[in-house]
Amino acid sequence: MNSYPIRYRFSQSFGIPAEAAYRWCTDYRSDDWRRMGKKGTRRIERLNEDTLILTDTVAGESGAVTKKRLVRLNEDRLAWTNTHLAGPNKHSQFWYQIVAVGKDRSRLDFIGLQVNYGKRPSVSKASTMAKELKKGDSEMWVLLSREMSKDLRTGQTTPS
Repeated sequence: MNSYPIRYRFSQSFGIPAEAAYRWCTDYRSDDWRRMGKKGTRRIERLNEDTLILTDTVAGESGAVTKKRLVRLNEDRLAWTNTHLAGPNKHSQFWYQIVAVGKDRSRLDFIGLQVNYGKRPSVSKASTMAKELKKGDSEMWVLLSREMSKDLRTGQTTPS
């Protein structure tokens, strides 16, 4: 089957120091989907200190969708990758990096490299798809930013 890439990027500001933001973002939890404003389940398998496999099942428009992802952590760079191993966008890869912006602030720089399957859309349609993906993912990170601020203000570091 034919495939084609959709690329997009965005940044999300945090009122949190970079190291704390990285730790929170990479502390994967079974309730992460709720935190992102969606219904879903997450199974977390830690392979070693910097490698995990996430199996997510999320309610979609036409039923539940299961995705299996390989997550590689790079603590030295406050960065991580998320590569889809199975699911509708198999082989897609997403890059995340937390960047310090002063002593008490940071931002997430995100790059999405989504692989779609089927007939390649027109340039205009591909551009629209990238804008929709950017909008959806950046909206989730706005929610996650609020959850992060709430957790770190209350001192919560473990799942609810």
